[in-house]
This record gives sequence, structure tokens and C-alpha cells, in this order.
Amino acid sequence: MNLDKVFENNKSWIQDKLLVNKDYFEELGRGQSPELLYIGCADSRVTAEELMGATPGEVFVHRNIANMVISIDLNVMSVINYAVDHLKVKHVIVCGHYACGGVKAAMQSSDLGILNPWLRNIRDVYRLHRKELNAIENEDERYNKLVELNVKEQCVNLIKTAAVQKAIRKRGLKVHGWVFDVHTGKLIDLKIDFEKYLKDIMEIYHLD
Repeated sequence: MNLDKVFENNKSWIQDKLLVNKDYFEELGRGQSPELLYIGCADSRVTAEELMGATPGEVFVHRNIANMVISIDLNVMSVINYAVDHLKVKHVIVCGHYACGGVKAAMQSSDLGILNPWLRNIRDVYRLHRKELNAIENEDERYNKLVELNVKEQCVNLIKTAAVQKAIRKRGLKVHGWVFDVHTGKLIDLKIDFEKYLKDIMEIYHLD
């Protein structure tokens, strides 16, 4: 991609916004109050705001390889705490996608260097659900199922955090698991029963 074209596109974008609303950037500069926190994959094909039809200021976004919520990753934990405790988002979404390279890599037994510790978390998802996954003979279907199961496990990881637990109890925060189908453009709601997951883990993970 020609980087000069990027700046040309930026100028055109500014003009388009100002034609619709001459105060657009003045309003944008006043602050943000998004209702959604979106945790998605860094894959270049999965652009959070665009696939939801959202505009700047509506969605707080964090992206990493394979949309992971790892408790010792200070990046994602900081984003979650800021969005939940300070921005007071109403919904937290983990969004995976089919044809995810991170999930695909985790299904292989290759040494991938610095990626190994990150992908280990996805391999643990496979370990937890290996009976269900190994029963799927078609490799592509097994791959897609792991994408979905990974989203569900990352939602569970969200529910384990103190910030999310407190927001669920105090103001009804909702947790959602979605998958984006890159082949059709559709968003699929996995209909995560986060209240059931919360109940199941409270004996060990309850945090006041």
C-alpha cells in the first residue's frame, strides 16, 4: 500500500465528515463514552468498527492474535479495567473469526518460537475440549469449532476478572461471544450464557 495514498485518503475522509457535520471533530475531541468493549483478533481482514457499522467513539477496541484474554497480559487486562471501571461500558464482546491463523497455528505441533507461549493458551483450549474436537473428522469443521470454543473460553476468562464480576453484579454488564465469518461477512452470536458460566466458577473465582 502506498503510504502517500493513506494521507490522501485521510484528507478525503476529513472533508467527507465535515460536509455532513461541520462540528464533527470538535465533538469528537470532547471525549468518548462507548457502550461496547470489543476484544478481537489482530487479523487485517477483521476490522471491528467496519463490520459492526460503528462510528468513531462508539466502540472501545482491543485486538491481539486470536482474540485472547490472558490474565497475565497487562495490555488486555488494562484495557478491560479501563473500559469497565472508567468508561462504564455496558457490553464486553469477544469476537473470533473463521480462518484465524493463530488458531490454525495452535492446532499444529510446530515450534513457532516467540509465539509458543501465546499459542499455548489456545492449545489448552484444545486440551480442555479434545474429546469433542477429536470426534470431528473433517479438519475444517474441527478448525471452526476450535475458533468457537476459544471464544467461549476467553469469555470465561473475562468473567474470572474482578472488574467484570463487580460490573455484572452492580450494573448488569453483559458478556458476549461472537464469531465473524470472513467467507460471508456475517457476525454470528454464539449466545454465551455468561450467567451460567459465572455461577459455575464462583466457588473458585469469586472476587469481592
